[in-house]
Formats: sequence, structure tokens, C-alpha cells
Amino acid sequence: MATVNILNWKKEKIGQVELSSEVFEVEVKNDVLHSVVRWQLAARRQGNAATKTKGMVSGGGKKPFKQKGTGNARQGSTRSPLMPGGGTIFGPVPRSYAYVLPKKTRKVALKMALSHLFKEGKLTVVDSMSSEGKTSELSKRLKSFGVNKAVLIDTQIDNQFNRAAKNLQNYKYFPVEGLNVFDLLKFDHAVITKGSIQKIVDRCSLEK
Repeated sequence: MATVNILNWKKEKIGQVELSSEVFEVEVKNDVLHSVVRWQLAARRQGNAATKTKGMVSGGGKKPFKQKGTGNARQGSTRSPLMPGGGTIFGPVPRSYAYVLPKKTRKVALKMALSHLFKEGKLTVVDSMSSEGKTSELSKRLKSFGVNKAVLIDTQIDNQFNRAAKNLQNYKYFPVEGLNVFDLLKFDHAVITKGSIQKIVDRCSLEK
């Protein structure tokens, strides 16, 4: 187990805590992280692209031109995909891009993302997360803390802290239940509370 310092928001050491080597010191495999990030992004796609088929476009009540004598291929409707303004063949239809990824793979990838941040020295443990609810105050505090971009993870949502953090573009605040690989890699720094460590370990446990 690795031992890390617990800091207050003045960046003063106020204690130490042990991090489970099974969660924060596993081997990082880029292909596993890539698979989970692709799975997350696929599930976020709206999938609402659509085109009109022959049966959806307007018109088509009259034959465009006579059957014979024009030299053109015969046509029975202006809605034909062969006609300008006609329907589309095999166009996109609303669909879900989500697919199933094994739970074991997702949990292993979460461990790898946390291990990557810990190895790079980008995992910080603080005693607690509280705020007056003012965005400017929290922004100054985070910058003075030396973190310009990070995910902020707590045991549960604190309404005042959430109110202050939701307008900060470079920070994302959520409880342990919202912890995910994509955001950990995107923000490339994690600030977690002491109380959330055990919940993170429980969430990453393969036995559950």
C-alpha cells in the first residue's frame, strides 16, 4: 500500500492515509482504457440523424413524363430516389450507438485511470470539500491550490460546493458514483476527499 499526505485547502499537511495497491497501483494498459473511453462516448451519442425515404418526401402524385418517346428512363414518381428532390436510399435512421461492455472491463479500466494519475503525481487527497457557494471564491482557492484542471470527487454532493463548481469549465465535481474513466483522463488530475477513498475502493471491487 502507498501512503499519501492529506492536505487542507491551504496545501498544508494534516495527516496521512494509505491507498490500496489493488486500485491505485495496477498496471496501466492503454488498449483497455481506449476500449472504455470508446464505450462511454458511443453511449453519449444522440443518434438522431435521419433522412426522408421515398414514402416521406412530398409530391409524386403525377407521373413526371410520359412512358415512351422521351429517350429518358421511365419514371413513375418524382419521389423516386433517382429524381432530384426524391427520397434517400439507405440513409441514416435514429438509432442508439450504445453497446454492452463487460462490468469487469469497466472496473479494471477505472483502476487503471486512477493508477495512472497516482503514478504521475496527479492524485491529491484533501480533508473535505466545502464552499460558500461562490464561484469566484472556489476558483481562486483551486488556483492557489495549484490545480488548473481537475475532477473533484466527494463521498456525496455538497449543495454549496456544487453550486460554486458547476460554472467552472476546467473542473468537474461529482460523487464517487459518478467517477468514470473518460473524465479522469480528460481532466488529467483528481482531487478526492479522505472519506471517498474507501467508497472508491468498494466501487472498483470485482467481487461486487
